[in-house]
Amino acid sequence: MLKKWKAAAAGLFIGLCNAVFGAGGGLLAVPYFRRQGLAQRDAQALSLSVTLPLSALSAAVYLGQGFVTLSDALRFWPAGLLGAAAGALLLPRCSNRALQAAFSALMLWCGVRLLLGG
Repeated sequence: MLKKWKAAAAGLFIGLCNAVFGAGGGLLAVPYFRRQGLAQRDAQALSLSVTLPLSALSAAVYLGQGFVTLSDALRFWPAGLLGAAAGALLLPRCSNRALQAAFSALMLWCGVRLLLGG
């Protein structure tokens, strides 16, 4: 398994990016976990397990500072929770190769959209 200092450094960087970019932690965590030898499916599952508490803490701070209201966030929760449940049930049925291709395509699509200003 990962050395403690390496995991701590990765966790610090993932948490920082997750809070600053809103989703950057997961986008960094999956490739990092892949380089550590995890299969794509396991890397994606671990990424969610790692970024959940990071996201919860960041969201609480942003709510407390008034950057967002709870009513703004709650509008997305019902459908988001349904999508999360569907994705969690779908993940075990997908091959690592298909997941890696889909994850790579998503990262590429996001990068191109950001570069083009939207």
